[in-house]
Amino acid sequence: MIELHVAGFSDLDAATLYAILRLRSDVFVVEQDCAYSDVDGRDVEPGTRHVWLAVTDGGAATEADPAESLRSGDADDADRTNTTPHILAYLRILDDPDGAARIGRVCVARDARRAGHAAALMAAALDLIGAGRDTVLDAQAYATRLYEDAGFVRDGEEFLDDGILHVPMRRPAQ
Repeated sequence: MIELHVAGFSDLDAATLYAILRLRSDVFVVEQDCAYSDVDGRDVEPGTRHVWLAVTDGGAATEADPAESLRSGDADDADRTNTTPHILAYLRILDDPDGAARIGRVCVARDARRAGHAAALMAAALDLIGAGRDTVLDAQAYATRLYEDAGFVRDGEEFLDDGILHVPMRRPAQ
């Protein structure tokens, strides 16, 4: 079963925070080959909301920790699981100084792509933000269709960020 989760930073337990940061690092640093500090201080701001989809089985969803089996060298250890949630997709919502909501760090786990998780997560985020507030984001150029489908429009010139083409986008308050 897939469940939607929303939390402020202080509401995140250590295992969930680890899973979120691991997913973001896997996607943005490793897959996209961008050596940058993903941990930018904004995750802990009081208004920040972390939004994610995770697999549950009625209890605590787990995933195998490959690092653990590599440390031990014992093939039987590969079957052990830990309590790290299996996060399929994630984004965060920030409060911009001008009052707009800023969506960022949108990512989907490699093994969960092409299943509609990004669109579902975006719809949930926009429901949380509400129609009465401007919402902005900087979309990676290849993903603009996802955001256009959610009501965003281009709001400036394309720019490079860590070597990846981005498009500023805005969803005006309605």
